[in-house]
Amino acid sequence: MGPGLLVTAAFIGPGTVTTASVAGASTGYAILWALVFSIIATIILQEMSARLGVVSREGLGEALRTTFNNPAISWAAVVLVILAITFGNAAFETGNITGAAIGLETLSGISPRVWAVIVGIAAFLFLASGAYKVIERVLIALVVVMSVVFILTAIIVIRPSDVPDILAGAVVPRIPEGALITVVALIGTTVVPYNLFLHASSVQEKWPESVPTREALAESRIDTTISILLGGVITAAIMATGAAAFFGTGTEITDAGQMAEQLEPLLGAFAKYFFAIGLFAAGMTSAITAPLAAAYATSGALGWENNLRSTRFRAVWFIVLAVGTVLAVLGTNPVAAIVFAQAANGVLLPIVAVFLLFVMNRSDLLGEFRNGTVGNVIGVIIVLFAAFLGVRTILLALGVLG
Repeated sequence: MGPGLLVTAAFIGPGTVTTASVAGASTGYAILWALVFSIIATIILQEMSARLGVVSREGLGEALRTTFNNPAISWAAVVLVILAITFGNAAFETGNITGAAIGLETLSGISPRVWAVIVGIAAFLFLASGAYKVIERVLIALVVVMSVVFILTAIIVIRPSDVPDILAGAVVPRIPEGALITVVALIGTTVVPYNLFLHASSVQEKWPESVPTREALAESRIDTTISILLGGVITAAIMATGAAAFFGTGTEITDAGQMAEQLEPLLGAFAKYFFAIGLFAAGMTSAITAPLAAAYATSGALGWENNLRSTRFRAVWFIVLAVGTVLAVLGTNPVAAIVFAQAANGVLLPIVAVFLLFVMNRSDLLGEFRNGTVGNVIGVIIVLFAAFLGVRTILLALGVLG
């Protein structure tokens, strides 16, 4: 096990907890198929990213820079991906900071806008000092504990009579009225574009050139598949607890205190405090890692040195952190802000995925390990479906669709 767990830890943040809770509360198990699609898509795309890193010893940003012969097309592709990553991570960061803030609001009663400022400043100090690695381990441990509690609660609340609805929701694609944004958000919070950059770079540390390529690829595929399936189980458990607690009651989730009610079958009166601490930990962890991932991706795409202390590297993570903090402070409905932030990532996903497919078909870079026909067909299906949902979401936001 290695970088796959890093990918899972990156997407099990406040965005996933909130979006999955809202999905379960508003649609029951009806859009469970979107999670199934997301997990399959994540495994396939992350496997490609990991294969790129193991075989070529390059990250996705570096490979993209040399993929197109025409300099104008090459730079246009690089700029487009950088914009997608920066904008997507800024949106993701908004959800991270908002999640941490509403967790702290539940514990203190102080406005989440105040906490959003404090969380943003704390994340800046941790990143600027390099001390984030110490606190990150503690926070990740809290997120793991919260995940286990969700799974145990789901086991308690799922009834035998729910099984037919679960199976139907998992295999029959349908979008209940008003649930399109939630579907796209569920995909955007699972298939995270910056994880494609993160994975290609991290596998090179786990499996250096001294490890035979085929052995490294086999181990990487196992790592990726098991880790992401674990993340899928956790997300499904959150949906199940949300459905059991709220579906059919007409309740609209607007704060962390409400979401905490779904853990009461296991934790009783302690659910509120446990959930708040877990949501804060998930938000704070992701608030630190998302800006860093954006900086690594941008540096790779532009050919900059990945130096944590370089001015350009710091400028990227600072912009992502600053934009995320400002949007979190300005947000009027924290839960809605988190869901829309994940939806923004879902809309941007096809852009990064298309360029990944271009890179994965380079025989000069990957040789016999480039994508085959089956891999390309599956990749194109993922891109087209995600693009279809993304376009519908944009049209909905513009008022073109009712």
